[in-house]
Amino acid sequence: MAAPPLVFVAAAAIAALAILVLVVFAFRRWWRRRGQRQRQRRPLQTAAAAPTPVAVQDEDIDRPLLSENRGDHSRQSNSFLGSSVGEPSKIQTNRSNTSPRSHAITDTGRIYPAECCATQGETHVINVENDTSEEFQLGSTLKRTPPPKWPTPDQKHRRRVSGEDNHNGSVSLKDNTYHSILNLEVIAGPSHGISCSRQSSRPSMLPITLGRVPPSDLVFKDSEVSGKHAQINWNAKTLKWELVDMGSLNGTFLNSQSVHHPDAQSRRWGEPAELAHGDIITLGTSSKLSVQISLQNQRVPAGVGMASDPMVARRSGRKLPMEDISFCQCPLQGVEHFGLFGIFDGHGGDGAAKAVSKILPENLGYILSHPETKERVQSCSDASDVLRYAFTLTEDAIDHQYEGCTGTALLIWFDQNKDCFAQCANLGDSACVMSVNGKTIDMTEDHRVASATERARIARTGQPLKDGEVRLNGLNLARMFGDKFLKEQDSRFSSEPYVSQAVRITKACTAFAIIASDGLWDVISTKKAVQLVVEGKERNSGDSTSAAKVANRVLNEARNLRTKDNTSVIFVDFDILRTDLCIAK
Repeated sequence: MAAPPLVFVAAAAIAALAILVLVVFAFRRWWRRRGQRQRQRRPLQTAAAAPTPVAVQDEDIDRPLLSENRGDHSRQSNSFLGSSVGEPSKIQTNRSNTSPRSHAITDTGRIYPAECCATQGETHVINVENDTSEEFQLGSTLKRTPPPKWPTPDQKHRRRVSGEDNHNGSVSLKDNTYHSILNLEVIAGPSHGISCSRQSSRPSMLPITLGRVPPSDLVFKDSEVSGKHAQINWNAKTLKWELVDMGSLNGTFLNSQSVHHPDAQSRRWGEPAELAHGDIITLGTSSKLSVQISLQNQRVPAGVGMASDPMVARRSGRKLPMEDISFCQCPLQGVEHFGLFGIFDGHGGDGAAKAVSKILPENLGYILSHPETKERVQSCSDASDVLRYAFTLTEDAIDHQYEGCTGTALLIWFDQNKDCFAQCANLGDSACVMSVNGKTIDMTEDHRVASATERARIARTGQPLKDGEVRLNGLNLARMFGDKFLKEQDSRFSSEPYVSQAVRITKACTAFAIIASDGLWDVISTKKAVQLVVEGKERNSGDSTSAAKVANRVLNEARNLRTKDNTSVIFVDFDILRTDLCIAK
């Protein structure tokens, strides 16, 4: 008897469901096993994909910068210690037409140069003891493709914008290696022309008293000024200069705002008011003082003199805004036996100059803090690659679009034999000149558009200047720090420094250096400047402050010749400097 059709349909459905359950169960087991195998393989894949750290071999450290083939100078390499970043890139650098050498620098993306000098016998050290020529022109100007964006040594070298820098003359609370210099000058009233200068690091010379009668530090021949009218002191807690009225009868004003006690007849002292660079102080109604505040790093060693003056505009007779920044650090922070001197002449403001004067020494100190780098500089007597790299890092660290500055940095160091070496790098027209045993050595190159060497460099870019053209986009400089906007618009602008050869100064040598902004060189030749120094040294022989007097002598000559630009002078007497144990110990 045949089974009913409904029974067959039910049996088929049950069988199909059973088969489906078995398939799902088998698939789930297969999926779980696949996931386990993938998880087991993933750590291996991750480890395989991770970049292998680049190890610095002993042979890399000990390898000389130049190849053993002394004739093959084009294979010179410059390595950087540290981890590799991305694919290595190569930068071909060529000397100018007057140079007998060319260099190929290989950038492996590492952090700082370890091999920064040539092997012994191939250094560029100049010893002038047996040379009979009158003058030397040292160094060479490099022309190379724009350098890669090398990583900065530390986050403190982040890009800085104009206006971010400290403009009030105070000292950063995190950086107590600096001290402040206050310059006061009477610019209006019966006592016009008198001045006074004090340093925050010399509390015995403070406070500064302004009044009509001695023993005031600034004595005013003004009947409106009280006997003891006002006082200026350094606040060690806030690290700022402060002005306070001493109960004067006719009041004290800071930028036209009163700072005296509201009840002038009470003869009570007013509240302290913070001073900033460029302020104007008025005593009574007619006597006015200009306030100039600058920062200076650490102490000034023996044999170093520094002087500066914003100078007076010829037409208006008013003081020019001070955009020069002078720098001295001996020894270089964290690096024994090294010192650094520099002048940075700003344009469009002093923001770029202040930023560079802070960042460049930090970069140099960071690079030279590596023992192998420092030892190679001392043994090979050459810091050219260190200077170039520090300049590159500094340019990358600032972001001043519409401000710029020159940069002239003189690096000095002592080797194991206590011989001194000096090497200079510069951008712009602030210059350095040395005199060694009576021989004059130009340590810098003029980067004004009008100079022959700079016009030749610009011509090699394929965009030569027209005859009589002495400015690029309104600037008379073609190389500088900052001015990022102009550099983006015109590729003829450059931040590639000129680096001099190292000059050796033995114990038997008589040597000095002059570093100055263009305010000096606009009115005084290098020959005249050297002559002024020689005469100043003879007049102040044996004086413990002779270096400062020599620097002021040079500055006064520029003032007498009515230079129309800010002028800053640094004088370094190597004969005295080598006796300062802080640098030559």
